[in-house]
Amino acid sequence: MKRALIPLLIFIVLVGFLAVGLTRNPREIPSPLINKAAPAFSLSALDAPEQKISVQDLRGKVWILNVWASWCVACRIEHPLLVEFAKTGTVPIYGLNYKDKRDDAIGWLAKFGNPYTRSLSDTDGVVGIDFGVYGVPETFVIDKTGVIRMKHIGPVTPEVLRDDIIPLVRKLGA
Repeated sequence: MKRALIPLLIFIVLVGFLAVGLTRNPREIPSPLINKAAPAFSLSALDAPEQKISVQDLRGKVWILNVWASWCVACRIEHPLLVEFAKTGTVPIYGLNYKDKRDDAIGWLAKFGNPYTRSLSDTDGVVGIDFGVYGVPETFVIDKTGVIRMKHIGPVTPEVLRDDIIPLVRKLGA
């Protein structure tokens, strides 16, 4: 009799885990990097390969890092919103062009607009991996001391910008 109960108990536990998992928002994958220093990097600027930009260069200001690529369909969804948001001058937005060809990326920005203070070229994807990027687009808010305070997976929406990103940026003193 006890042997028959073991599979039933295992089944009930598994159903419980499934039920909890289905209630979670897939865009809210917890990142182990939240409240930790942004990974060190030194990358070429997309539009000027001879210029290097490092995480140290960005210390002292709140900034947004948006991971994007010209081959990314979802990036096209958020891009017009980023272009409009950049015009407000609320916070500098830096792009991390992820696993892309430089010419394709430059052409994409010329066609759709450039919201980035600077866009950095991560052609091999190493910096993206250091940031824990699952896929593009992903957006990070980084404080004045270089600590990651927020990670958003997927396209930034007007609601995410209004309800999450802008209040956090203001709280951090941008």
